[in-house]
Amino acid sequence: MWNSLNFNRDSNKLDFKNSRFVAFYIVLALVFLFYFYRLFMIQIVEGEYYKALADENRITIIREQTTRGIIYDRNNVVLARNVPTYDIVITPANLPADEGDTQRIYRVLSEIIEVPVNNGEINEETVRLYSECGTDFGITQIVYISGSLSPYQETGIKCDVTEEIARRVLEMSENMPGVGVRVNSIREYPTGYDTSEVVGFLGPIPNIVADDMENRGFLLDKDKYGYAGVESSLQDLLSGKNGHRVVEVDVAGLEKRDLEPPLDPVAGYNIKLTIDVRLQQVARAALLDTMEYWNQRNLTGPLTYDGAAMVMNPQTGEVLALVSEPTFENNRMTRYIPSYYYQQLSLDQSKPLLNHVTQVAQPPGSVFKIVTGIGAINENIVSPDQFINCPGHIFVQNSFSPNDPGSQQEYVCHVRTGHGQVDYIHALAWSCNLYFNKVGGGFQDEVPKGLGIDLLGQYAHALGYGEISGIELTGEETGMIPTRTWKRVNRGESWATGDTYLASMGQGYINASPLQVLGSFVTVANQGIHVKPTIIREVLDPRGNVILPFTPQMLWDITKDPKIMVYDQDDQETGEFKTVDPHVVELTRQGLRLVTQPGGTAEMAFEGDTHDSSAKTGTAEYCDDIANSKGLCQFGRWPSHAWTVGYAPYDNPEVAVVVFLYNGKEGSQSAGFTVRRIIDNFFLLKEYDLEKNGG
Repeated sequence: MWNSLNFNRDSNKLDFKNSRFVAFYIVLALVFLFYFYRLFMIQIVEGEYYKALADENRITIIREQTTRGIIYDRNNVVLARNVPTYDIVITPANLPADEGDTQRIYRVLSEIIEVPVNNGEINEETVRLYSECGTDFGITQIVYISGSLSPYQETGIKCDVTEEIARRVLEMSENMPGVGVRVNSIREYPTGYDTSEVVGFLGPIPNIVADDMENRGFLLDKDKYGYAGVESSLQDLLSGKNGHRVVEVDVAGLEKRDLEPPLDPVAGYNIKLTIDVRLQQVARAALLDTMEYWNQRNLTGPLTYDGAAMVMNPQTGEVLALVSEPTFENNRMTRYIPSYYYQQLSLDQSKPLLNHVTQVAQPPGSVFKIVTGIGAINENIVSPDQFINCPGHIFVQNSFSPNDPGSQQEYVCHVRTGHGQVDYIHALAWSCNLYFNKVGGGFQDEVPKGLGIDLLGQYAHALGYGEISGIELTGEETGMIPTRTWKRVNRGESWATGDTYLASMGQGYINASPLQVLGSFVTVANQGIHVKPTIIREVLDPRGNVILPFTPQMLWDITKDPKIMVYDQDDQETGEFKTVDPHVVELTRQGLRLVTQPGGTAEMAFEGDTHDSSAKTGTAEYCDDIANSKGLCQFGRWPSHAWTVGYAPYDNPEVAVVVFLYNGKEGSQSAGFTVRRIIDNFFLLKEYDLEKNGG
């Protein structure tokens, strides 16, 4: 019995011990299962993720910045280039091990670059705000912060020092281990303000393209992006491609080996523009002198500081000069864009950051009359030799529909006594408002049916109004050629008779950029050929080889390419299109030739002209926010812009010029003289070049 009891006690004791072992083994198994599960998840399921994290710690991509392309004018004058700048840097890991030697280096360096050895308190807040070369810390503090993070990376102690200081530090660097000179590149614009609206400037990469630029290998904190001008529009050609090295680094950032063959940077293409800097300077001087002349003679204060001028070769579309006033000084934004200066430009009512030639649309006034004239003659609204009476003023029923009695509206000619009987070419020569009012909108039995807004719009588009020209500049303004539908949707009312009368002389809702205005006259000068304007003459590789040569582009010919909608007797579209009769274009050219002759509106401006110039002056009434704020929008006494377009010679045009003066009053009195001066200087430069080249 005793043995039996003992056996039972031992059995119970053994069972108790076995249960503890079982529990232990279960827990141990669960631990192993947990670690097995985690290893499986880490190595198999999430292996790629953790491998990527590990590679991110040990693999670094080092970008090697490329060189931005150089910009030249057509005569190889440099408009934009890269110049070196110098930063004084220290690599903390390369400093002497002895603290005394390190402090000696700091003291010597401090005297040269005028940065204190010690300055500022290191704490969480100051470290958070720390940025290279943008801190008040002393050398000791800068190196301490940098050495704590990346001891093998050089850190800037003072940036953008003079070449003299850089040379001095470089000469002493043998006795100052860890100290070096970093060479950077910044943009410089030798012609500065004279070409800033054409060339533009560089700034930090904007957020809207940051992801794309980073994916293409650009450094968001170092590489620059083009703003305005060709620096912006030709960004992809000029920027080139950064090189890179894929290297393995240790925990301190020390490079151990290359993991891939390095890719060298690819320099950007060089660009030769069609601009002639000499003519650009002439055009700007002529524009500024004209504004200054009238500002001094205006009794109520300065008239204007805003204007635009553009010079083009009408046969090829090459832009020889493009002036927008006021503009910006791009050399003030080479190292960084000063916030106060940018804010000043942004708030200026004259909008100097906009190119007034391509990005601003204004009422064209009388320079638009060639559209109405070509349309009226081509549609047989009147015959070229038919006389239209200009009594100086007329009254028209301004109706919104055929059954609307409307109200009488007076329309006047700029010659209040009238021009009398006027045919087409003299209507252009004298810029007779009432002639174009009548043929555009119709008038009683004299002109039973005018051209009308629908056909007027068709001819405007055929001459380049309301169209994107394709010039290599960003943000081109399309202008406004209104339609009946546009007014109904945007103004909430039907098209009125008076709207057509205003549109027929380039007023009312019509707006156009100087580029579009010049394009319409180039089409006439070319006897119907509408060419693409361009500012790119050649694209060259870094060795000077021409990659993309210049080839003139004809966009259309209004005498051969059907662009005018054909309407039936009920003014419904037929779906067919027609061209402009070449004879109509030639008659228009004859009328423009008379503008510069005795009796023409540009007679005074072109007195003694020896270049067989043709022209058209324009005065466009306006009322915008600026004029309204000054109380200038008084009915019957509206302020006006001044326009003049000219080209020469008549038979074989070599140059075409448009000048616009904001609030410049009469185009014949202001803009006309500016156009004449530019044309004269164009031929003087041509003669000079021929003599220089032995021609």
